Amino acid sequence: MLKQLDEILTSVAAAIAASDSLADLDSVEINVVGRKQGRLTAILKTLGGLSIEEKKIVGPRAQKVKIEIEILIAARRAELEAVSGAGLIDISEPVLPKQNYGALHPISIVREDLEKFFRSKGFLVLDGPELESEFYNFEVLNIPADHPARDMQDTFYIKDHPSLVMRTHTSGMQVRALETYGAPLAAVVPGRCFRNEATDVRHEHTFYQFEGFVVGERVTLGDLKGVLEACATHLYGPSTRVRLRPKFYPFVEPGVNGEVTCSMCGGAGCTLCKGTGWLEIFGCGMIHPEVLRAAKLDPEKVSGFAFGLGLTRIAMLKFGVGDVREFNAGDLNFLQQTIW
Repeated sequence: MLKQLDEILTSVAAAIAASDSLADLDSVEINVVGRKQGRLTAILKTLGGLSIEEKKIVGPRAQKVKIEIEILIAARRAELEAVSGAGLIDISEPVLPKQNYGALHPISIVREDLEKFFRSKGFLVLDGPELESEFYNFEVLNIPADHPARDMQDTFYIKDHPSLVMRTHTSGMQVRALETYGAPLAAVVPGRCFRNEATDVRHEHTFYQFEGFVVGERVTLGDLKGVLEACATHLYGPSTRVRLRPKFYPFVEPGVNGEVTCSMCGGAGCTLCKGTGWLEIFGCGMIHPEVLRAAKLDPEKVSGFAFGLGLTRIAMLKFGVGDVREFNAGDLNFLQQTIW
């Protein structure tokens, strides 16, 4: 039987090498290892009638022959498939009709660009829940229960769950992140936010923000301005200038508006900047001591700054979109424009 196995291997190897098509190869495979009429299969079926000593000799040899044949068949099949014309392009075929391919949303383009920029500066990119608790959306950010931002006119509350809101900003991730990672920490948090707005060309109930913050020892307002200047020149070019003007935000002290020279007129004054030469794109400031305490940090030992910008507004300025509602309308005529 051992001699018979050797003869099968020799003859089958020659037949496999001589196969000129996949059909020929399939025929060889069926004749050798086919379940019903395979020559090798027939021998394997007789192993049960051999003595234990014979099984120990013939069995391993038969399995080795089967494996070698399967390897030869697989190798020859790969060779035949490579030259069979499968996947080749027929250059004589007429031009196919143009396909409609998907593209990134303009807000996604701006978001990914900023994420890449801040990652290069050592910032973590974090995500947070869109359905947020009042505790993280308001209380830890020094916004008490009687603050106007807690009013129903500004916030979407969840029916039968009065302590849950659709987040009005991504700032709640400041404390969440500090609780998880501690200080020092530098992170940005992009994401979708919700407010009960009367919609018009500049306001929408669903919009996108990009929060950033740094907490550590001896972090100053000068550090904040340096980060804002780097971000502004990345967005609008090296000639872009940044100025900070005082403004109140409950979760920073001091709080400032971050303004950049108008990208449309270069600071000369136009309709976009209302003649001022400046565009407000950042809300920022030094993180309030109460916010640091909410994150179990000592404001006497660490400090930090936070800034936020509207991804939706950045996309409007970058691509010249005049109506904020276009971003969420799902209009293919808008989304398939080549300006993106």
